[in-house]
Amino acid sequence: MPAKPKKAAKKAAPKAAKKAVKKSPVKAAKKAVKKAAPKKAKRTPNAAFMAPLTASPALADVVGSKPMPRTEVIKKIWEYIRKNKLQDSTNRRMINADAKLKVLFEGKSQISMFDLAKIVSKHLK
Repeated sequence: MPAKPKKAAKKAAPKAAKKAVKKSPVKAAKKAVKKAAPKKAKRTPNAAFMAPLTASPALADVVGSKPMPRTEVIKKIWEYIRKNKLQDSTNRRMINADAKLKVLFEGKSQISMFDLAKIVSKHLK
């Protein structure tokens, strides 16, 4: 007699597995519908980055004397660095200074590109 309950248990297990398989695609479809997020509004630029700033005389020699936003100043410095090939050839993170940049870099002959924004901020008002 103990053999019959074992057979019943074996038969019950496959049915439960089949039911679980049938339910999961329906749940996945419902979740996919719920995840549709509303469209985000278009990002607007921060006005603080767009404010024109005047450059010090040392910085004006490199980027020009017109007031311009901080982002444009950094772009102009990078144009100057690339045009004059002042990026170090072995360690590309370092910028070698020429006569104009040495004044801007406070007499240092080489600085890291990560220090560039900090140095520029001292020369903008």
